[in-house]
Amino acid sequence: MGWFVNAVGFVLVSYVLRDVFHTLWHPTRHGGLSRLVMSSLWRLAGSLRGGRQASGLAGPLAMVTVVAVWALVVVVGWALIYWPHMPEDFTYAAGLRPEDHADFLDALYISLVHVSTLGLGDIAPAEGWLRVLAPLEALIGFVLLTATVSWTLGIYPALARRRALALRLSHLSRTHPTSEQVDTDAGAAVIDSLAHGISVISVDFMQYAESYYFHDGDDRTSLARHLVYADDLAGQAAGARHPDVRLASAELRAALEDLAVILDERFLHTRGTPRQVFDAFARDHGRHAGR
Repeated sequence: MGWFVNAVGFVLVSYVLRDVFHTLWHPTRHGGLSRLVMSSLWRLAGSLRGGRQASGLAGPLAMVTVVAVWALVVVVGWALIYWPHMPEDFTYAAGLRPEDHADFLDALYISLVHVSTLGLGDIAPAEGWLRVLAPLEALIGFVLLTATVSWTLGIYPALARRRALALRLSHLSRTHPTSEQVDTDAGAAVIDSLAHGISVISVDFMQYAESYYFHDGDDRTSLARHLVYADDLAGQAAGARHPDVRLASAELRAALEDLAVILDERFLHTRGTPRQVFDAFARDHGRHAGR
C-alpha cells in the first residue's frame, strides 16, 4: 500500500510542476489547473451583483488562489511520499516519541518545513533516498516562489500595454477622424501603429493568457469595448486613395483577425467572424462591468 501512496504523491507534485511550466514558461492551453481556477473565479465574479467591484478583484484573487493551490498540492503530494516511511526512516529530536509523530498530519508538517526551507530539524529523514528528496522539495518551494514573482512581473506589464492601447483607441474614437484626415500620411502612421499595438496584445494573450481574466475597469481603458472601433477604422481606411493608408489598413485588419483567432480559440469559442468574436469579448467583459 505504501508504494501506491508514494505514487499518488509523485503524481500530484509532477502535475503542479507541469502546470507551472505550461503557465509561465511554455504557455499553451495545457496549463489546466491555473486556467481552471482563473476562469471559474471570472465566471463567478460575473454572476455576482455589483459585478464591477467583484471583477476588479477577480484577477488578483485568482492569481493568489492559483499560487496557493500550487503550494497546497505540492505540500500534500510530498507528505504522501513521506508518510508511508514514518517513523522508521526518520530521526526525531530528543523528547519526541516517534510512535506519537507518525501520522499524516506529521507528514504534512515535515513537508511544510521543507517546502518553506525552514529546516527546523526536529523530524528529519534518515533513509538515503529520503535525505535526497527533502532538499529537492526545498528546491521546488524556491521554484514556486520564483514562479510567483516572475508571473506577477510579467502579467502586469501586459495589462498596462492592453489598457494603454484601449486608451489610445478611446482617444481616436472621441476625435471622430474624417475620411479626409485618415487618407493622409499621418493617418497611415496612426493606423500602422495601431496594427503594431494589436500584434503586441496578441502576443500578450498567448504568453499571459491569464491576463484575459483581469477586468480593465474604466471604459476608456477597456480594450474589449474599443476593438470594434479599431475594426471600423480599418474598414474606413480600406477605401482610401493613399496607398500607404490602404497598406496600413490591410495590416491592421490582419492583426485584428489574428487577435480574434486567439481570443476565440482560447476563451470565447464562438467560431464566428472577427466582428462576432469582438462583440462576444465586449459582452463578456461588459457583463463584468455590472452593466
